[in-house]
Amino acid sequence: MLLSLLIIIPFFSGFFAFFSYKLNKNFPRWIALLGIILTLLVVVQCFFQKDYHLYESGYYPNWDKQLIAPWISRFGIEFNIAIDGFSIIMLFFTSFLSIIAVLCAWNEIKKNEGFFYLNFMLVLTGIIGVFISLDLFLFFCFWEVMLLPMYFLIVLWSDQIEKKNNFLAANKFFLYGQISGLILLSSILLLVFNYYQNTNILTFNYNLLINAPINSYIEYIVMIGFFLAFSIKMPIVPFHGWLPDTHSQSVSCGTVEIIGVLLKTAPYALLRYNLVLFPSSTEKFSIIAIFLGLFSIFYGAWIAFSQKNVKKLIAYSSISHMGLILIAIYSDNEIAIQGAVIQILSNSITTAALCILSGQIYKRFKSYNIDDMGGLWSCIYWIPGFSLFFSLANLGIPGTGNFIGEFLILSGIFQVFPLVSILATIGIVFSSIYSLNMIQKMFYGPCKKQFSMFSINKKELWTILTLIFILLFIGLNPQKIIDISYNSIHNIQKEFNNSILKIRL
Repeated sequence: MLLSLLIIIPFFSGFFAFFSYKLNKNFPRWIALLGIILTLLVVVQCFFQKDYHLYESGYYPNWDKQLIAPWISRFGIEFNIAIDGFSIIMLFFTSFLSIIAVLCAWNEIKKNEGFFYLNFMLVLTGIIGVFISLDLFLFFCFWEVMLLPMYFLIVLWSDQIEKKNNFLAANKFFLYGQISGLILLSSILLLVFNYYQNTNILTFNYNLLINAPINSYIEYIVMIGFFLAFSIKMPIVPFHGWLPDTHSQSVSCGTVEIIGVLLKTAPYALLRYNLVLFPSSTEKFSIIAIFLGLFSIFYGAWIAFSQKNVKKLIAYSSISHMGLILIAIYSDNEIAIQGAVIQILSNSITTAALCILSGQIYKRFKSYNIDDMGGLWSCIYWIPGFSLFFSLANLGIPGTGNFIGEFLILSGIFQVFPLVSILATIGIVFSSIYSLNMIQKMFYGPCKKQFSMFSINKKELWTILTLIFILLFIGLNPQKIIDISYNSIHNIQKEFNNSILKIRL
C-alpha cells in the first residue's frame, strides 16, 4: 500500500488543486506543494524501512519493496511497481526538484492556477511511475502520461510573448514524444509476443522477461527500438530537435521540471531496461552509442557557444552532458555508471538553478538575448555571483557533485576505452568556453541599459542557497549516493556481465 501512495498522492493532488481554484485562487499551489511533500515523506518512509548502506551480494532483480495487483489479466498486464536503491535516489531527487519548481511558480503563475497545477502534478505522476514500474505496459502508460499535460504547460504558460512560438515548440515536443511512444510500444509488443511464442505465457512482467530466450535478430531490433525511444527523450543528437525550443518557450518553473527531472527518465530507462533485457545486442551496439555520445558532447558544446538565447544555451549544455552520461551507460564499467548516477543528479541541480536565475533576469529585462545584456554585475545583487558559481559547477569544479560525476565517468571509461575518455575530456573543456563567454557577455563590461539596482527576492534566494548546499553536499560526500545506489548498480552490471558470459560460453 505504501508504494501505491507514490502514484495516488500526486495524481489526486492535481485534481484537488484544479477544483480548489473555485474556492480560493491560492489553494492550488498549497495543495500541490502539500502533495509533493507527502510524496517525499512516503519516499523517506520507504528509505528508512530498508538499510541501503549495507552491501548485499545477490542476483538481479532484488527489489526492496514490490506491489503487484491484477489489472488487465486477459492480456497478462499487472499493476506491478517496485523500488530499489536506484529508484529511491531518483524519487528523492524528483520530489526535491518538484518542490523547487512549485516554489518558483509560486508568484509567477497568475492565470488558470488550478489547471496549471493539475498538469504539473500529472507530469510528476508520470515521472514517478516511470521510476517504479515493473510491468512494461504500465511503464509505457506512465511514459505517455507526461505528454499531454507537458504540452499544455508549454502552450498556456510561457515567459515569451509570442504565442505562435509557444505552439510551435509545444507541437514539436508532442510530435517527438509521440514518435518515442510509438517506437517504445512497438518494441514492447514485439518482446512480449516473442516471449509468448516461446513459453505460451502472455506477460509484460519485467522480472519474467529478463531471462527470457529470444532470437538474436529480434533482440537487436527490440533493443534498437528501446534505444531510439529513450534517446529521443534524453535527448541525444540527432534526436534533440525538440529540447531547445521547448526549453526556451517554457515558463521558468516548467524548465526546472523538463531539464531537471523529465530528461532523466531516459538514462534511468536505458540502465534499467537496455542493459538487462538485451545484454548481447547492447554489447554489439555499444560502439555506436558511444560515438553518438561523443558527437552529442561536441555538438552540444559548439552550438551552445553560438547561442544568443540564454535558455537555449542551457538546453544545448544539457544535451552535451547527456552525451557524457550515454557514454558512461554503454562503457561496461561499474565506476562509470556510478558516476553517471551522480552526474544525473548534479547536472539537473545545476541546470535547474541556471534556469531559475535566467528567469529572474528575464523578469527585469523581458529578454533572454545575451546581446541585450552586459555589465549586470554592477546592477544586480546576488544573481551574478550565483550564476558564476553554477556556470563553474557546470564545468565540474572540485567540491561540486558535477566534478565527482565527471571524474568517475572519465576514470571508469579510461579503464575500458582510453581514447574515448580523452576525447570526452576535450569535449568537456569546450564547455568552459561557452559558459565563461556567457558570464562575460552578461555580467561584465559597460551597462547597456540604465536602471535602478535590484536584488533577487527572499524566496528565490533561499531556493538557490538550498540548491548550492545540495550540490556541495554531493560533491563533498558522494559516498552517500554511491552507498544507496550501490546494490542496484552493482547487480545491474553483474547481470549484464553474467548474461554476456553465458552467451559466449
